[in-house]
Amino acid sequence: MRRLPPGPNVGTQLRARRNRAMREEAKRGDPAATAVVAPATRRGAPGSPRTNRSPQLALPSAESWFAAQGMVPFGFQREAWACIEAGRSGLLHATTGAGKTYAVYFGLLGRALAGVVAGGGLRLLWITPMRALAADTARALEAPLADLGLPWQVGVRTGDTGAAERARQGRRLPEVLVTTPESLSLLLARADCEQLFAGLALVVVDEWHELIGNKRGVQVQLALARLRRFTPRLPVWGLSATLGNLDEAMRALLHRADGVLLQGRIDKALVLDTLLPEDPGRFPWGGHLGIRMLEPVLREIDAAGTSLVFTNTRSQAEIWYQAILQARPQWAGLIAIHHGSLDREVRDWVELGLKQGRLKAVVATSSLDLGVDFLPVERVLQVGSAKGVARLLQRAGRSGHAPGRVSRATLVPTHALEIVEAAAARRAAVAGRVEARSAPVKPLDVLVQHVVTVALGTGFVGDDLLAEVRDTASFAGLTHEEWDWVLDFAGRGGASLNAYPEYRRIARADDGRYRVPDAQVARRHRMSVGTIVADASMVVRFGNGSRLGHIEESFIARLRKGDVFTFAGRRLELVRVHEMTAFVAPAKKRRASVPRWAGTKMPLSGELADAVLAELDGAAAGRFDSPELSLTRPLLELQARWSALPGRGRLLVESLRSREGRSLFVYPFAGRHAHLGLASLIAYRVGRSQPATFSIAVNDYGFELLAAEDIDWRRWWSRAADPDHGLLREAGLLDDVLASLNAGELAQRRFREIARVAGLVFPGYPGQPKSMRQLQASSSLFFEVFRKYDAGNLLLAQAEREVLEQELDLDRLRAALARMRALAVAYRHLQQPTPFAFPLLVERLREQVSTEELADRIARMVADLEQRAAAGAGAPP
Repeated sequence: MRRLPPGPNVGTQLRARRNRAMREEAKRGDPAATAVVAPATRRGAPGSPRTNRSPQLALPSAESWFAAQGMVPFGFQREAWACIEAGRSGLLHATTGAGKTYAVYFGLLGRALAGVVAGGGLRLLWITPMRALAADTARALEAPLADLGLPWQVGVRTGDTGAAERARQGRRLPEVLVTTPESLSLLLARADCEQLFAGLALVVVDEWHELIGNKRGVQVQLALARLRRFTPRLPVWGLSATLGNLDEAMRALLHRADGVLLQGRIDKALVLDTLLPEDPGRFPWGGHLGIRMLEPVLREIDAAGTSLVFTNTRSQAEIWYQAILQARPQWAGLIAIHHGSLDREVRDWVELGLKQGRLKAVVATSSLDLGVDFLPVERVLQVGSAKGVARLLQRAGRSGHAPGRVSRATLVPTHALEIVEAAAARRAAVAGRVEARSAPVKPLDVLVQHVVTVALGTGFVGDDLLAEVRDTASFAGLTHEEWDWVLDFAGRGGASLNAYPEYRRIARADDGRYRVPDAQVARRHRMSVGTIVADASMVVRFGNGSRLGHIEESFIARLRKGDVFTFAGRRLELVRVHEMTAFVAPAKKRRASVPRWAGTKMPLSGELADAVLAELDGAAAGRFDSPELSLTRPLLELQARWSALPGRGRLLVESLRSREGRSLFVYPFAGRHAHLGLASLIAYRVGRSQPATFSIAVNDYGFELLAAEDIDWRRWWSRAADPDHGLLREAGLLDDVLASLNAGELAQRRFREIARVAGLVFPGYPGQPKSMRQLQASSSLFFEVFRKYDAGNLLLAQAEREVLEQELDLDRLRAALARMRALAVAYRHLQQPTPFAFPLLVERLREQVSTEELADRIARMVADLEQRAAAGAGAPP
């Protein structure tokens, strides 16, 4: 939608003209006009056309409402309205801030204004991936209703919704409901859910790119299949701003071939730049620039009205917030921190402050990535690599979040190689090289949960529900054998739990339908329904009872009474721990630990990795045609002099003999998860022929293998691509990967999440959650029981598959092996560590020495290497 130049208040004039006309008709005694004057009157059964409107006095159209707001709809918005009014389904992909919400919403409102859809029950179900988005979305959906004369109600139902509001919704749902996948599952567990959704006219899945690749997206697929069973021709629309595989994404959402793919192309200025350090150095290591960039960041914040400072981890957010506040104490009250572990009231306060323009800057994680509308935000600063083009574009779109405004993101590198990465990210973003995302295939833990949910709701006939489940992308290939196993596992706990009544969660009733036979089982399922994954966490609370948020139990377990840590932007002293609550007090000590949350290291995406290699190809050819490459030219030229530069057609392999042993450095640029698998695989294959013990270090660019034994890496690498005996062979890959790692331990850890989703492990009653130790013990017991007495249990196979797919990124590992076999190998035996090898050395040292010792040792290593570089040390032999 394009905003018109300022002019008369068109909306006021339009409404006044309409009201005058209705009054004139009412004076003449026209009964139809009288009905329009009182639009709150509801007529007919839910879903029936409205019959109380005058054809001569139609309510305002979408076009007139937009005009009243001083805007003109974009072409893709009109196209979406037409498709929805025609009852079609589809996926709308458009730039952040382009107007996707009203593009689909006014399609339904147009039907309501035409009398095709009436009020009096749920008509629009809006599914959002984050609770933080729900209230903001609800406000946007409510805004036009009064002007259009539609007496519809807009409601929100999430985990944050109060008991009184849930009770009101239990009696009657509003016409428009904004909810999350978990809360939707809870609604489907109601016995009257078919009646609740009987009048549903449209379902919208917002931020589909955020859901498609995980189990919450699978949960959405199953819920949509259930809703289609209630309303076979139900229109469904997905909204997305950053997806590279649009056709596949649409099929995953709709599971039909007749969907409409709309792309909203608008001219929106996007500025991506890099905050360059004065001297990045020639020997980078993870985070070595980091907080040294504080002063430049402060200057950027000072020059803008409101800024968002994005970090990739909650730990980074805590560190940067404290650093900014220490450097600018006068900004107290003007800056804030926002991440998912903070209490909801804290997050709400920060979001309101952003909307009202009261905050100068907010340090945030991905908790503010998605489509909350913060119009005052002028600048986005990304600390460290965004790790992917889609994530960078998503975060950039938080600034200038409206058509016609400029979105600007500034990359703040935390080490020298991220400067090169910044140039690559900008080129990839301009070229539109956005990452693809695919739906998980057959996560049976989610299916077991869904089966119990449906049994608790309407109940089901086995063959009918199988057909419904197969009407999803993730379970389209579900076999009869797998379905029978799911029914058996939900019905009696499978082969090993059939003696325990609490695992008999469904049973066939006299009417032939599966239902939940036990009231206690039903209560426990309702309390955990929708649970996909959640870290075991503890509440952080002051002694007066006020809450700060949640923190991982494993971090608190390492602290003693009196220890100080940083959380929610405060220095806190641990007072005591009681019943999964950490009681704290403000700390006077300055030194503090920073919580390290699990799962915070994101791998570099394939698209961004390829873009970095393209930059390195240009540098190898002598092209330093960007500010970033010009600044890092000394580093890149030293890398080329001492070894070689990696490239898209060249695999760099380096070996180094040192006092610690013999190191191998390899640079596949496949991301840290795949590199862990590759390093373990190569170590295992070498170890089968030559007994050796290896230390492994990985980053997003490559990996190091260090062995105390003397290994002739040149000989091994000369035949690495041999299809029968080479290190990179495809033959036996799966068996070798599983054997090379402690796969049993990894699978057991993954099984804990699967057991929770499948309902085997009960997380506890409200206010009495079980601890991580209790959950791990329970899931480990199930794991061992299944392995010994139920080896065919499909959840065990799923745990192993998820380890390979998610923790080791097996598909990317396999693709990396194939790519490495096809590349020309540049093997170099080093005289000293190169700029690319140095960060891998530091990664290994982090695990061996304390922070203080590490800093001193790194300083000595850098000084020695700089002295060698200045002395003109030559290329390797």
